[in-house]
Amino acid sequence: MDKQTVDGARSLYYGFFSKMLVFTESQNRFDGLKNLLDVMIANPLDVNSEEALKEILEYMNDERYIKLVDEYDAIFHDPENPIVRTTASFYAEGVESGKKLVEVRGFLSKTRIRRNENIYKEPEDSIGFLMTFMHELIELVISGQTTYQNTQHCLFNDVLNLTLDRFIPNLYEHPASNAYKSLSIVMQAFLEFERLYFDIGKPKEPEVEVGMQNDSCDYISDLEAKRRAENRIARAAESTVASCSLENDDDAEGILET
Repeated sequence: MDKQTVDGARSLYYGFFSKMLVFTESQNRFDGLKNLLDVMIANPLDVNSEEALKEILEYMNDERYIKLVDEYDAIFHDPENPIVRTTASFYAEGVESGKKLVEVRGFLSKTRIRRNENIYKEPEDSIGFLMTFMHELIELVISGQTTYQNTQHCLFNDVLNLTLDRFIPNLYEHPASNAYKSLSIVMQAFLEFERLYFDIGKPKEPEVEVGMQNDSCDYISDLEAKRRAENRIARAAESTVASCSLENDDDAEGILET
């Protein structure tokens, strides 16, 4: 896989997940979301994620994103509903502010990137922050600071790979999840791509089943499946990069400091 070719598309996806998962009090927190969706729908990773992206777009009923805001609050903040937890520490250890938070802060210490505490109140190991952090690391690599390639590899391997494997099913199964159910499908497809990109396997013995893979009657070897997936995703990524100019506007919500 030509990693330089697909890094622009990876940055776009992480930026999209950041917009969907970062909570701020800004009235403009979802601005630009439609443009991101249009680009990804035109160049999807696969058929399932294409349909899921279209569903998210259809769910947004106006430019104020009222339905999306209400659904976010119901999933992540409403005490009358089961709350989907968002920290890597919780999914790794069952506690908040655990070892994963320390690990993420260690990765941050190797960069000039910091959490803007005046805007973003959640811990650094929350999934929204991790998505924004990865977006910034990719942009640094694209700009020529290739030393950050190893940082993003370690962040994915040590934190995101396990966390997303356990977060995605919870998001998919939440009773208030509609647009975010569709988001979980897109995240699952992208998670599989990132494992190919970094050549990292699925964590051993996950506590929950993702349950979103399609069954097939045709058997193919693991190596052949990997080759086909790499080719399919590389084509989609190349089309995505060619179809838009990806600008580094720092993080969209201003939650990072450099």
